[in-house]
Amino acid sequence: MAFSPATAAWFAAAFERPTEAQSRGWDAISRGDHTLVLAPTGSGKTLAAFLWAIDRLLARGGGQGCKVLYVSPLKALTYDVARNLRAPLTGIAQEAARMGIDLPELRVATRTGDTPAEERRSMVKRPPDVLITTPESLFLLLTSQASSILSGVEHVIIDEIHAVASTKRGAHLVLSLERLE
Repeated sequence: MAFSPATAAWFAAAFERPTEAQSRGWDAISRGDHTLVLAPTGSGKTLAAFLWAIDRLLARGGGQGCKVLYVSPLKALTYDVARNLRAPLTGIAQEAARMGIDLPELRVATRTGDTPAEERRSMVKRPPDVLITTPESLFLLLTSQASSILSGVEHVIIDEIHAVASTKRGAHLVLSLERLE
């Protein structure tokens, strides 16, 4: 996998080797393929989904609006994912600094029904690079004046899709994704 030097160094320092889910997922993701990563809990699926997109954002400089959209069926999971993204973002930044590489700080935000109005307004004024949300909040975002923050999305990560696939929430999510496209 051809990650930038700082990302590759962070990964090598943090992990012995990629999991099968990661290496197979990265092959498909790097080709630009729509990719389904099916693997047991704890196999690195979320990192497989995020690391390629994060690496590309860092290489381009970030701060160009929302490029990565993560959709979770559970509000609690959105907060966990945002917290768990700190490790690779911090680690990659530290490796870059050690190598003398100047990297931008990527902004990560969550948008759920609990997001205060002030934070929602702030997202419109200064969109995050990565937005973590739920299907319902994605729908509300797409049907509001704030939908413009999603106009540049390049990567969509849908976590735990099996939890919504055969439900009304899943059908609703499909409609939202079509609207996003």
